[in-house]
Amino acid sequence: MNETILIENGTILDGNGAPPVQGSVLIRGGKIVAVGAGAGPGPGPEAVRRIDATGQTVMPGLIDAHCHLSFDDAGSNAEIFHQRRDALSALVAAYNAKKLLRAGVTGFLDPDSTFENMLDLRDAIEAGVTAGPRMACGAYALITGVGGTAGRLIADEGVTGYYKVVNSRDEIVREVRRQVKIGVDWIKVHVTGIIPRQAQRGEVCVWTADELKLLCDTAHDLNTPVMGHCRGADATKLAAETGFDLIFHATGMDDAALQAVIDRKVPLAPAFTLQANIVDYGDRLGTDRELVALFEREITDSADTIKAAYRAGVPLLCGSESGFSLVPYGDWHWKELEVFVRYFDMSPLEAIRCATAEGARALRMEGRVGQLTPGFEADILCVQGRVDRDLSLLGDSDNIRRVFLAGVEQDLTPLPPRKPIPGWRLAGMGSMLTREVALRGPQAEPFTVEELH
Repeated sequence: MNETILIENGTILDGNGAPPVQGSVLIRGGKIVAVGAGAGPGPGPEAVRRIDATGQTVMPGLIDAHCHLSFDDAGSNAEIFHQRRDALSALVAAYNAKKLLRAGVTGFLDPDSTFENMLDLRDAIEAGVTAGPRMACGAYALITGVGGTAGRLIADEGVTGYYKVVNSRDEIVREVRRQVKIGVDWIKVHVTGIIPRQAQRGEVCVWTADELKLLCDTAHDLNTPVMGHCRGADATKLAAETGFDLIFHATGMDDAALQAVIDRKVPLAPAFTLQANIVDYGDRLGTDRELVALFEREITDSADTIKAAYRAGVPLLCGSESGFSLVPYGDWHWKELEVFVRYFDMSPLEAIRCATAEGARALRMEGRVGQLTPGFEADILCVQGRVDRDLSLLGDSDNIRRVFLAGVEQDLTPLPPRKPIPGWRLAGMGSMLTREVALRGPQAEPFTVEELH
């Protein structure tokens, strides 16, 4: 922690969007002391460890603003709800946290978790019990009795998986206070949900304005911010107006919702990586073409309003939504940067800012991490090649040459492979074997949105 390190001869990206410069970064006592062509230890007998970063980009570590570390690359909500075990899921999450480090992630926000056990992992990382990135956490995501995105799998009250149902004003206040007491960094709310019989409508707002304001006021009185899962204009508008501090997705905004977000400068984390992966690789996965088109429309139909919010000064954060089988840990934490360039017309430097300097908001560490600036924590990557010219370099772990967390170089040795865990995955028997399949081979199955919920 007290080591003095000079990373020299690299191409420096400060995370704030400034053009790259050739030079050095000086680290002392876990913090950045100097950056640029003139950075150096100065005269004197101080012992300095020198690292040659020739041919490498030196940049802030990535901050993933939406990563579910307790889900373990689940294939479905049913698997998360019924196959997971408390202590074991925390141990598995500790293994997966090391994958994030090896992918260049030095901080992440875990919005909600099964058994609330990511609070325990966060505390274990902070205490040095296990290695992992900086971590901010929610606990159970709060929903109403009709809320959530898993339909009838969710019980009418109590806890199901990562959800907690609150059915009255008293329950809202009680649960927010309980979560603050056990140590959450954020309160998570699913403002929208899917009603199975009405699934063709998509997600709908399932809270009233009075309920959301009560929730936000209760959390804010206890110095705790609120984040919300919002799809659709009504939910995003309500979340902004009632005091949310971070909005996930924010799809389908109309003019009123966009203006509410702009007026209050509420940060947005679209978390479109999962959708982008389906668009880019759905053919390799055998995904129905109608479903691929549906996911792409979710991005393209929202691109103009999210771009407008960004141009008006609304902060955008990068989040991978890792934790599901379509976005496994360690592989896709960089992909949201590419999404921002492709769909939101950002430059690579702008996208990098969203994944670093702006990401500090997710950790509640603004002004402390996410930038190569004197006085900031030395959370730093050395990446082979010019990341400002090719963001996909971040997607190959072989390019991640060094990762520093608070000035301490992290172990990037490949992790030992996992073996299967009994009862951990939801078993399946494959596609339906109809007589037609038996006689003619597999046929494309029609896509029915109601059956997903």
